[in-house]
Amino acid sequence: MASSIDFYWDIGSTNAYFALHLLRPLAERYKATVRFRPFNLGYVFRHHNYRLMEEPPIKLSNRRRDLARWAARHNLPFRLPDEFPIKTSRALRGSLVMREHGLEEQYLDALFSAYWENNDATIADYAGLRRIVSALAVDPEAFETACDSAEVRNALVESTNNGLAIGVFGVPTFVIDGEMYWGKDRFEFIEAHLAGEPALPPEVGG
Repeated sequence: MASSIDFYWDIGSTNAYFALHLLRPLAERYKATVRFRPFNLGYVFRHHNYRLMEEPPIKLSNRRRDLARWAARHNLPFRLPDEFPIKTSRALRGSLVMREHGLEEQYLDALFSAYWENNDATIADYAGLRRIVSALAVDPEAFETACDSAEVRNALVESTNNGLAIGVFGVPTFVIDGEMYWGKDRFEFIEAHLAGEPALPPEVGG
């Protein structure tokens, strides 16, 4: 029986960019369904008192080189945007609105491409998001109104809190059959799971 993969993401995550591109071919190969779960990292970082840009400079420098390796390895046009980090809540709520139009995945493709390939930080605001949804033939004014509705705001809170409740602490996180995998470098384990191998050897399971 084909599995469902819950993919917790935030546009503000470099690793979620790579995960978006690497997950879908794998899901297609194993006929698994990907369910996109927006996860508000800004809220979660505050929840855990974590400050993104206060890591040691040598670690941040190494991360840049490592991201360049990933981009080259997978032939992806990734580049670090000039403006980072950005506020992501509007873009996250936008995904929930576009889900109602049946365009969630197309929206994510355009969103991640705009920020992580084309250096477009305007996606933090409706000015940039309106251009994306217009290109997908969705009325931008209706989109913005829906994004700011109490229903959609609460839906993002619920999606984030549901992730926290099951132990999600960062993105990208993938949950398959109750088993959690964190990070863009976990696809070896994800593929093994999809292929029917046990998530853990019996002696360390539990």
